[in-house]
Amino acid sequence: MVLKKIIIGRRDRIDLPDLGITNIKAKIDTGAFTSSLHSSEVKLIKGKPDKLSFTLVGHEEENKEYVTEDFSERNIKNSFGQVERRFVIKTTVQIFNKVILTEFSLSDRSLMKYPVLLGRKFLRDHFSVDVSKLNLSYKQKRREDRKNLK
Repeated sequence: MVLKKIIIGRRDRIDLPDLGITNIKAKIDTGAFTSSLHSSEVKLIKGKPDKLSFTLVGHEEENKEYVTEDFSERNIKNSFGQVERRFVIKTTVQIFNKVILTEFSLSDRSLMKYPVLLGRKFLRDHFSVDVSKLNLSYKQKRREDRKNLK
């Protein structure tokens, strides 16, 4: 059985419920395999078990520190084609009233316009991209919020 994929535009606003973040700007990037979150102060805390501490940047709750035991470290190609060693976390994304568990590499996206990049690994089973569209999930969410107010 083939599931119908949802049309997503070239950018949107998403929620990251596990991190307590709502309406953060995200760029949809079919050229990137792994999704990415703008972060700073990424530190490995040695122990049993090891933990990862990081600060997410680019949302309303600036400089909020997070700590997780659920992480990995791997080689990721950056936008210039160079391989970087990055930490990767798993967290949920809420978009189009769906909650999807996915992986994000933690990287400095301060030179980029969007603090979140959604890559092919996130998109592949759920979405088809229409680059002429923008903020489709966010617009749907706002319509539903207004309808619920009535």
